Amino acid sequence: MSSRINLNADLGESFGAWQMGNDAEMLRVVCSANLACGFHGGDPLVMRQTLRLAREHGVSVGAHPSYPDLQGFGRRRMAMAPDELEAAILYQIAALDGMAKVEGLQVSHVKPHGALNNAASADRAVAEVVVRAIRAYDPQMILLAPALSELCAAGHAAGLPVVEEIFADRAYLDDGQLVPRSRPDAMIHGAEASYAHVRRMLDEGAVISVSGKRLPCGIGSICVHGDGPEAVATARHLRERLSADGVELVSLPALTTG
Repeated sequence: MSSRINLNADLGESFGAWQMGNDAEMLRVVCSANLACGFHGGDPLVMRQTLRLAREHGVSVGAHPSYPDLQGFGRRRMAMAPDELEAAILYQIAALDGMAKVEGLQVSHVKPHGALNNAASADRAVAEVVVRAIRAYDPQMILLAPALSELCAAGHAAGLPVVEEIFADRAYLDDGQLVPRSRPDAMIHGAEASYAHVRRMLDEGAVISVSGKRLPCGIGSICVHGDGPEAVATARHLRERLSADGVELVSLPALTTG
């Protein structure tokens, strides 16, 4: 098991009067935060407030771009021409980066959200659009991509710094893709169950599917989704248990720079 690993969460997803997750508490636990950029959640004020909290707690920040699907929370795949999708991703990265600069922060990574992440994980053409947008904006930005995914492969092929991610609270299919949320076994419930799920994957150096299939991969980061009622408790439990196991929890920039 690696002695250094990143713990991340998807945050800043509230919008207007609609509240999602507990960002203030989660930012006391995680090492890196993936911030919504307004297309699936988040708004200018939420972005700025979340950036300020991240700065206060020393948490590195990244852009969490999605399809333009605010009503569907970015969880519906959309048919977009490659140049339109690339522009949409660039727009979101730039919006967060501009706000971050005002707050004295640097956007260090990009992690696609929801349906865009799922599409890029399975479809190399979509993955290459995501990678092209990141390279066009800043080829030094870290790509946080699901382990074993086409997105991960496309990032490596393009020369981006890539960190491979596993999910503490999601189950896997035999091909390494996430179990669809429509299935009852999609989610891992409870802090201890999430830790056991993560620990097994770290020990094996592999994604473990719901059928028990072992899929060897590199693992650099663990994600806890910030929108669930158990999110903060799960992230805190993971941090405590992994620290007790002798694992050093670090930010994505610290992980990639040694």
